[in-house]
Amino acid sequence: MELLINDLIKQGGQRQRLQAKVFGGARMIAGLSDIGAMNASFVQEFLRNEGIACTAQSLGGTRARRVEFWPETGRARQKLLGEAQAPELIPVAPPESGVELF
Repeated sequence: MELLINDLIKQGGQRQRLQAKVFGGARMIAGLSDIGAMNASFVQEFLRNEGIACTAQSLGGTRARRVEFWPETGRARQKLLGEAQAPELIPVAPPESGVELF
């Protein structure tokens, strides 16, 4: 994030004019840690600490998103995709070599 902001400024962007639109943070795999929520929390705190306005957001849930963005105008559009499906876990027989894989 810091590299992106610094590069925008090097290209002539003005820090006080930066704005963000934030998408994602869905919980895609049930039963595992909610990394999507942690990512959403991180980006919101980061933007707040950096003083960057968040002009639109769509965070959380259990559905993937397809996002289109037009940099010339700042327009963004999202399409919510189907519900996340937890992958089926297939048990693996222990190796016969005596080496334990984890």
